[in-house]
Amino acid sequence: MDNMNENNTIVLFDEDGNEVEFELIASLDVDDNTYVIVTPTEEDTDDAYILRVEQDENGEDVFVGIEDDDEFNAVAEAYEELSRGTYDYDEDDEDSDEDED
Repeated sequence: MDNMNENNTIVLFDEDGNEVEFELIASLDVDDNTYVIVTPTEEDTDDAYILRVEQDENGEDVFVGIEDDDEFNAVAEAYEELSRGTYDYDEDDEDSDEDED
């Protein structure tokens, strides 16, 4: 992702042409598409946005909002599973240590 700097932030433009910096929370592939989960860095909010990553005619990354409910729900579910999987892994690891005693 070319638009990302070393701090895992992405600068996008809002509908008024203003720069808005977003923190990259996650990147995941669902159904042959790549998506990013981002949250604004300048706002005190828990809101996160899912954007599909596409390439323009020059091969540059373009971040596209998702308007299709089914696509949005599939990506949100995949992200939740990814999040739970990380948490479950830690729990399973602790349980396996107990089983060894």
